[in-house]
Amino acid sequence: MKTLLSRYKNDFLAHLEEIEGASPLTVKTYNIALEEMLEVAEVEEAKISILYLMPFRQKIHTQHKKTIAKKLSAVRSFVSFVNEIKKKPLVLKDDTAIKVSKTLPKPIEHKYIMQALEVATADERLLVMMLYLLGLRISELTSLELNNIKERWIRVVGKGQKTRDIPLPGFLKALMDEYLQNTQAKRFFFELKEQKLSEDSLRYKLMKVFKRIGIKATPHQLRHSYATGLLNGGARIEDVSELLGHESIATTQIYTQLASNLKMKNYLASHPLGKIKER
Repeated sequence: MKTLLSRYKNDFLAHLEEIEGASPLTVKTYNIALEEMLEVAEVEEAKISILYLMPFRQKIHTQHKKTIAKKLSAVRSFVSFVNEIKKKPLVLKDDTAIKVSKTLPKPIEHKYIMQALEVATADERLLVMMLYLLGLRISELTSLELNNIKERWIRVVGKGQKTRDIPLPGFLKALMDEYLQNTQAKRFFFELKEQKLSEDSLRYKLMKVFKRIGIKATPHQLRHSYATGLLNGGARIEDVSELLGHESIATTQIYTQLASNLKMKNYLASHPLGKIKER
């Protein structure tokens, strides 16, 4: 049965990438979790097979709670694939949920983004501005095709191959056109030798820019900055959710909590009595 599950694992990873549009990093993460699980998990084969997770849970119990939760989630997705796509009845045992405290996203303050732009090269500046002004996931930026860039909009292919249209500011479009005039791109916006640049390449370029001003930054933090900036500026949460490509507005609502925390921080810093400690 384990041999069969190993074959199913490869089919599952291909399904993630080709059908669901998962990024290479996500596929790699799922592969690591499933490889670990298949090494130690016990399988009881019958008409309805049983996959016992306790050995796997014992193996990873010292890891961070978030890491454990992600690995168990990968296993659950795999088992669902086996049941639904492969039509092979498989039941999970010892699958208790891990409680993980929710953390608020950590956007980069606008002033630091502006500082980074001042020390960036022309190409680096364009990368930072595209992430900050369009709110893209890094996987969406690497996959951005030239034929999806219009005069005032870009069409983004997001998770699960779902598309959405995002407004393209005129000055950013001008910078993008200028960049393309100096490249040999044929299909993808960020391209080298007719292949799209990898997520790691763009991620490294971005981190290098912010390192110059003493800040650790990731592409996803700029996406957070995009979302909080819109909400703080009065944008409707429904519109922000659509622009971000969230499946549920509940995912977007975490940014409203972040905005409320920021307002409280600014209030306490600005009001004459804001620094008085509560008794």
